[in-house]
Parts: sequence; C-alpha cells; structure tokens
Amino acid sequence: MSTTVVSMENVSKAYKDVMALDGVSLRLEQDKIYGLLGRNGAGKTTLMSVLTAQGFASSGEFSVFGEQPHENEKVLSRICFIRESQKYPDDFKPFHAFKAAAIFYKDWDNALALQLAKDFQLPMKRRIKKLSRGQLSAVGVIIGLASRAELTFFDEPYLGLDAVARQLFYDSLLADYSEFPRTIVLSSHLIDEVANLLEHVIVIDKGKIIVDDDAENLRGSAFSVAGPAARVESFAAARAVLHREGIGALLSLTVEGVLSQAERREAAELGLEVGPVSLQQLVIKKTLDAGIAGVPDGAREETAKAARKSSRMGASQ
Repeated sequence: MSTTVVSMENVSKAYKDVMALDGVSLRLEQDKIYGLLGRNGAGKTTLMSVLTAQGFASSGEFSVFGEQPHENEKVLSRICFIRESQKYPDDFKPFHAFKAAAIFYKDWDNALALQLAKDFQLPMKRRIKKLSRGQLSAVGVIIGLASRAELTFFDEPYLGLDAVARQLFYDSLLADYSEFPRTIVLSSHLIDEVANLLEHVIVIDKGKIIVDDDAENLRGSAFSVAGPAARVESFAAARAVLHREGIGALLSLTVEGVLSQAERREAAELGLEVGPVSLQQLVIKKTLDAGIAGVPDGAREETAKAARKSSRMGASQ
C-alpha cells in the first residue's frame, strides 16, 4: 500500500494579476521518481516553493508528511529543495556547503558527497562565487543526492552541467535511488533526457495540471499520422486529436491511442505515414494546444507558430 507524502487540494497562488498556480490538486507517493514538466513560467518552481515553505499559497489546502510545512522543523528537515539558482554565502567553498548540509540532513552521506565531488571534478577549496556555472550546478546536485532526504526536489539545477555531467547525474541518481528509495521530483524541460528515469509524470501549463499519470501509461499513448489532409482526417475521425499541423494539402496529427495491426495496414494502404510520439513530443503537443485554447480562429495559427518556435528553443537547450 502506497503512502502519500504530499497532498494538494485546489491550491492556487496569485502574483498580482498572474495566477501562477490555478486550482492544483495532486498526490505524491512515497518512494517514487516524479517528473514535473512544463515550459518556463508554467508554475513548476512556484509549486515546489509552496510545498517547501518558501512561498505561501493564496488558497487551497495542502500537506507534506501529513502536516503543514511552514515553520515546521519536523517536516522541513525531511525535505531537500535544490534550485537552479541556488545561493550560498559568498565566502563558502564546496566543503563548507557539504558540512552545513551534513548538519541539517539527518541521512547525509558524506562519503557519497566526496565521491560525487571527485566524479564531477569539483574543486573543493575554491570559493563558490568563483566556480563556473557547471561547477555550481554540481554543488547543488551533490547536496541533493547526498542528503538522501525523504522528499527531494530538483528544480533544474543540472542545466548548468554539460551533457556528460548531466548523464553522470542521472546515473548517480538511479544508482543511489535503487539502494535508498525516496520521493524525488525532477523539474525539467529536457524531457527526453529524463524520460527513462520517471515513474510518474505531472505536466503543468499556465498554473494548471494538464497531465498526471504513470509514465508507463503515457509511453506509447499517442501516435502521429501524416499525409494528404482528407485521408488523414478520415483515418483519425473516431480518435481524440491532441494536436494538428497543416501545410497546404498535407496534414499531420498527433492522435491519442494505440494503433492495432489492422489500423497500421489501413494507414499503409492509404499512403499515410504513422510514427511514435516521444514523451517530450507528447508534452509539447499538449502544452501547445493548451496554450492556444480560447484564441480566436483568426489568430490561432500565428499563436501556434510562436508557441512551436518557443517549444523548439526550450527543447534544444
């Protein structure tokens, strides 16, 4: 039986005229790796800030380990929140940061921290303010891993790492999680990179949860079909269309569901091209259409073009 670590019911957070969180309800269970996915500004950091008592909700109810986290040392000592722009005292060196973490986190593993520092080639005696962006990111991810906190949030702190170092982080996370399970939340827009780590996927867009499902259910849950518009429309007529893109007489649809062998043969006979949709493509398609919902028809195509350009730029980072 699973144990609920985080419970949120209709939580909202407003900043002046911006609704950063809009009626969010979700559950995070014990010993599971979650992906908190979405575009920049979608509400990911706000959500984690509220849960870690670094921000206040405007309305709604939530609990962490069954209690309110604000000014609750018993709860906060079980949480680790690593941000992309993590701040440290100016005169700190990495070994100072690790010593401070060892005091705060009861399950801190200093041997793991030192090994990871060696793996990441982190200069332990250089002042943190003199570190490169990649080295600063390494400090954050090492603390997040070595803390072994029961609830650990990574708010894209690994973006400063190069591709090799990011893979080292992913491999280290999986290796340590397999031996010391806990609840881990990875916030990311590098979706294809983290897809194989995730057990459950939460997608947030404009402060609303638009996907909350096990990763296994999402993998292979959609396909693309492309070809002459009339044939594509006919083939997909009975299915839920997640996203559409048309160029002249050609049409490409992202369609919900799984193709049977008979349907694949039918598509081939019609001269249609079908293909899989990755988790990253699925999230992009869902957030593209969520982003243009309610836009007048005359402006929809221009809005979609801008959104697609934004998504491609985010995915390429």
